[in-house]
Amino acid sequence: MIEQQKQTAIALDDEMEVLTFNLNGETFAIEAIRVQEILDLLPETSVPGASRFAATVINFRGRVIPLADLRLAFGMEAAEATIDSRVVVIELDLMGETTLIGLRTDKVNEVTTLAHSASEPPPSVGMRWRPDYIDGLFKREGEFIIQPNLQAIFALHDSQAASGSHPLN
Repeated sequence: MIEQQKQTAIALDDEMEVLTFNLNGETFAIEAIRVQEILDLLPETSVPGASRFAATVINFRGRVIPLADLRLAFGMEAAEATIDSRVVVIELDLMGETTLIGLRTDKVNEVTTLAHSASEPPPSVGMRWRPDYIDGLFKREGEFIIQPNLQAIFALHDSQAASGSHPLN
């Protein structure tokens, strides 16, 4: 009985709930626990001198938060919004401070469960994206789901913004 409970606990620890969304035809997943809200597109305000990666801010429940475009972190072309475009507001710990950030998406798909054990590291050869920007790749129903390493993406962006260098411009 105790052994069965341990196996059940291990199985539950192996699974994570994620929100899947599309960017440029690729499917990405972020942990659902980070997601605060999914919004229709909102009016954006440009921030002079900001990098293209987070060049605008939005009003989220009376708070001004940055709106980031993960496409640019992954070397994709920026795209026009469509009827399916959404903003996913996430909470992320940056430099010891909890920060709300909006992520622009092409389409939000679903909340689903992925097993940590099914994740593979990004290949070291032939990858078009920075391997440190990817926490894992999951294969499901013949397609790959990419789990971005949001900490690495935003930590690099923050450190370069602080130094005045903007690689994502």
